[in-house]
Amino acid sequence: MGIVYHEKTKTFHLYNRSMSYIMTVMRNGHLGQLYCGKRIRDKEDFSYLLETCERPMGSYVYDTDRLFSLDYLKQEFPVYGSGDYHHPAVEILQENGSRICDFQYQSFSICKGKPRLSGLPATYVENDDEAFTLTIELKDELTGIRAELFYTIFTWCSALAKSVRLTNESSKAVHISRLMSLCLDLPDSDYEWVQLSGCWARERHVKVRKLTYGITAVESMRGHSSHEHNPFIALKRRGTDERKGEALGFSFIYSGNFLMQSEVDAHDVTRTLVGIHPDCFDWKLDAGESFQAPEAVLVYSDQGLNGMSQVFHSLYQTRLARGYWRDKERPILINNWEATYFNFTQERLVSIAKKAKECGVELFVLDDGWFGKRNSDRAGLGDWVANPKRLSKGITGLAESIENLGMKFGLWFEPEMVNKDSDLYRAHPDWILSTPRRRESQGRYQYVLDFSRKEVVDCIYEMMAKILSEAKVSYIKWDMNRSITECYSIALPKERQGEVFHRYILGVYDLYERLTLKFPHVLFESCASGGGRFDPGMLYYAPQGWASDNSDAASRMEIQYGTSFCYPISSIGSHVSAVPNHQVFRTTPLHTRANVAYFGTFGYELDLNKLSNEELSKVKDQIAFMKQYRSVLQFGTFYRLLSPFEGNVTCWMSVSKDQKTAIVGYYRMLNVANASYTRVRLEGLAPDLCYFNEQSKTWHYGDELMHLGLITTDATAGQVPDGVIACTDFESRIYVLKATDAIEGGNEHEGA
Repeated sequence: MGIVYHEKTKTFHLYNRSMSYIMTVMRNGHLGQLYCGKRIRDKEDFSYLLETCERPMGSYVYDTDRLFSLDYLKQEFPVYGSGDYHHPAVEILQENGSRICDFQYQSFSICKGKPRLSGLPATYVENDDEAFTLTIELKDELTGIRAELFYTIFTWCSALAKSVRLTNESSKAVHISRLMSLCLDLPDSDYEWVQLSGCWARERHVKVRKLTYGITAVESMRGHSSHEHNPFIALKRRGTDERKGEALGFSFIYSGNFLMQSEVDAHDVTRTLVGIHPDCFDWKLDAGESFQAPEAVLVYSDQGLNGMSQVFHSLYQTRLARGYWRDKERPILINNWEATYFNFTQERLVSIAKKAKECGVELFVLDDGWFGKRNSDRAGLGDWVANPKRLSKGITGLAESIENLGMKFGLWFEPEMVNKDSDLYRAHPDWILSTPRRRESQGRYQYVLDFSRKEVVDCIYEMMAKILSEAKVSYIKWDMNRSITECYSIALPKERQGEVFHRYILGVYDLYERLTLKFPHVLFESCASGGGRFDPGMLYYAPQGWASDNSDAASRMEIQYGTSFCYPISSIGSHVSAVPNHQVFRTTPLHTRANVAYFGTFGYELDLNKLSNEELSKVKDQIAFMKQYRSVLQFGTFYRLLSPFEGNVTCWMSVSKDQKTAIVGYYRMLNVANASYTRVRLEGLAPDLCYFNEQSKTWHYGDELMHLGLITTDATAGQVPDGVIACTDFESRIYVLKATDAIEGGNEHEGA
């Protein structure tokens, strides 16, 4: 496993147990793409994969050669304007107005391990045996721009990380107007495109369409990764489903504007690009300066979409998320937001916490409204000092009261925003992103602080660090409740205004980095009006994210199903909330709300004092169940079984690492009259282990449950007899399967 270079053919072969990635130095000095897919045996010569032919409308590199056209060659770092008419990976505006570049191969180096990316989130290794990294150096001699292409192949999972760094080795400034982190030219277009899209309260819904001529793309121009499109796509072969078939997954470790697109040309070659969105991006690169593009991750699977997702889960859970909480079971929390909104006192908060403690909750989280003059969403943002009228003893006193109950205390911040009705804005009206002499758009009555400026980030850091240093705060919910408009910084000259979007995100990362280093035992949860910045960049700093402001169980089936395509279950913030639900006004059973929320971090968003004794008893049982099985639920191997986007039933499961415990979640959206018998084929069990079904009190070998299926027939089959509890809409149940030594009372002798 590792990286091989064949000098004679100038070919690079990156491979591990599952995948191969092969490229070559072409005779014009550019890098050519030869193969990406299932692991194949290495050999010296793969040159035949660089297919060429004469085409009538080609523009050719050499006068005497009508075969070598960049428009028809698969490339690694393509440029526009010298014969290749596809969208390029890089574009640089030079002093004379030209954008033509010619990046020629210079050298390469191979090392064990993986270098870190300065100032950016990225995957990492804990020892050098986990990965090999290839660095290929290219140079455009005329401009003096050096490009370093980084490829890291992981030895233990079917994943390849890619990024690019440009360095200006000339004496003149240039402007980078496009720099894609990943370019992959595939030899055909026989793929279906999978994306995760939606909007606020219905994020990351699975959308599938066939690739065809032209461009298929998802993007964000909102200043954050967005509710509308997630920085993840997959290309799957026709016939590939959750259980079988080939798929390529692409994920961008970045939290700002992005572009992910696949361009199919007239000869069915597919070019997929992943990177910072080039629109509104313009980075001035002075002499001697470097620019590092964010990292993109490519995953190959021949085990269906579940196989692809499990690689992402394992990689992102253990080698993207970091710190004290990375491998720890998440505390069961209660958040006061939907219980109180802005209407609370310290006494009411403590009363909610007391009841939660009685039920077994471990963490109390105070949400919005505790600071400045925050009586509504029109004031107070930016003034991170406790309001004494609400909290007579401040955050320190409230945290102490919660700790005295035997619980941990958490706190909400929205550090990137400010209200004009705030002391911070009155002192620094020039600290918001706004365009001179133009109207300033507001969102939720708030404005975006200019995090491209160090002094702004420093000020917010000092206020947050003061609270975290003085009070016993164990958890931070970091919110971001609006997209960026009027993206202009008065601190930058006109020729650098195209840098503001990216510099803003770098400022967010800087604040996260400083706070997580200063307070390593605090659990950070990212949030952006729910799922507006649920991306791998955030996962590097906050090991979990609030998946959506929509906590309705029926809606969450779709949201959490889609989220699991790329993100580990331990990262999905999921709560049981009150009914009727505050977002869609739907009433779902209490057990179904919990059964959905189990597959995530798990918590409550309601006032437990308002529940009946019967409901409180159920809550206690739910919490006890989650504590018993949260290791399996949050860190087991997750399988999607039945999609909420394809039928009335959703089903998924999580299997412990030793395959001895499995938790199956089964959810039926609408009730059925005189229904059919039903069963679901499970995944990931040990075929020769015998599992006890705690619900049906029956024993089954793993191969039976995976091939015959788990029987899920219930009272809807036939006519419901008297005395039998009838099923309802939004019905659900949890099946717990535990491995036993043998079937009780059964015959263990084969062929008897």
